[in-house]
Amino acid sequence: MHDQARFEYLLRLGDNCLILSQRLSEWCGHGPVLEEDIALTNVALDLLGHARFWLTCAAEVENAGRDEDQLAYLRDAGEFRNVLLVEQPNGDYAQTTARQFYFDTWHYFLLRELKNSSDSRVAEIAEKAVKEVTYHLERSSAWVIRLGDGTEESHGRMQRSIDDLWVYTGELFEPDAIDVEMRERDIGADLESLRAPWLEHVQKTLSEATLDAPSAGWMQRGGKRGVHTENLGYILAEMQFLQRAYPGAQW
Repeated sequence: MHDQARFEYLLRLGDNCLILSQRLSEWCGHGPVLEEDIALTNVALDLLGHARFWLTCAAEVENAGRDEDQLAYLRDAGEFRNVLLVEQPNGDYAQTTARQFYFDTWHYFLLRELKNSSDSRVAEIAEKAVKEVTYHLERSSAWVIRLGDGTEESHGRMQRSIDDLWVYTGELFEPDAIDVEMRERDIGADLESLRAPWLEHVQKTLSEATLDAPSAGWMQRGGKRGVHTENLGYILAEMQFLQRAYPGAQW
């Protein structure tokens, strides 16, 4: 029998990266300037690479004959374990930036913790991924500042996006039974301990961007247990179409 808790934990790590990568890929060819078009595509590719590592590891732990492609393309929405934040629509560039900034900050501190995992595979993946995510965080933080401290229009859009997506950030720090078990086994990170450094970086960046930090309040949750917004269904309809239409197709 496979290690169900470890399998679920690895799915969460992989699904976060996979779904956000798919979201960012929607900007390809539509970026506000050519340099940003390329930069966003590169971030999407980095996250896709991370997703492959995590989902390959998850498939090995499950030991049920599935590989990373089957986990990505042949699961329904209720079987995905990504947080709700990453499936939110791109909206305008401010909304994409706010979503990326919130996730990058959390992702960076999470991976720093996972580098010390007792699971050597988890530690190795985190060690590689954090180098790329360090750049992701620098980039998204810089864009929050650039848009927030820019024109009246860019400031207003950035503030609205920061406010609107705040409700999806609480789930990042709420451990459930699987998170607790992985932490007790020294495999996973202590999610609650990530909140303070995350909040410090977010508030520091927003202050530099002349933006107001949202106040604490009720938070959306459910993604980690497979309860998603309708947005995920649309993402999967596009992402999984080819494999669903032509099962087992290979280039």
